[in-house]
Amino acid sequence: MNVSYVRGGFLAFAVAASLTVVGCGADAKPKTADKPTQVTQSAQPPASTTASEGAESPTETLLVVKGQKGLELAINSAERDAGGFVTLKGRLSNASNGVVAVPPQTSGNETEVVKHGTSLGGATLVDSLGKKRYYVLRDTDGRPLTTTNLDSLGPGKSTTVFMQFPAPPASTTEVSFQLPTFEPATLKLS
Repeated sequence: MNVSYVRGGFLAFAVAASLTVVGCGADAKPKTADKPTQVTQSAQPPASTTASEGAESPTETLLVVKGQKGLELAINSAERDAGGFVTLKGRLSNASNGVVAVPPQTSGNETEVVKHGTSLGGATLVDSLGKKRYYVLRDTDGRPLTTTNLDSLGPGKSTTVFMQFPAPPASTTEVSFQLPTFEPATLKLS
């Protein structure tokens, strides 16, 4: 099973009308900026936090949303960057006693996103005061800038996830985080 995820960070640069992505990861090799970089690891996904991964993970929890059949998504950081993006990082966990498949609805319904496997590409940030909805960014090949190839989680298991959005204006300090099949929740942005 291939799992795409980024360990350490993710940078995106808008170049003219296209978006080029450079990923950083344990198995990533430097690539030229003319093609998006997708970080994949052929081994099993991180099923649970190990001691070394625990040191890398943020300890603060900004919000926890509950999904179907015991799935829970904890958002640990919501960081704005100077390039005009906001990146959410967290953990998708299975709090049930059985194996739970990640619902395909979490990918959203856009054809370009869905063809890249089950992901969190259906996530949105809603600025109700500014009356705007922000969707997960996509690279030039239509891949969502989020964890992809999500499959299933065993009982008590979890995996790290990320999502990258266009940043709302600096004056927007609170948005509604929405992910299909999960309850919506208020997320504070700094």
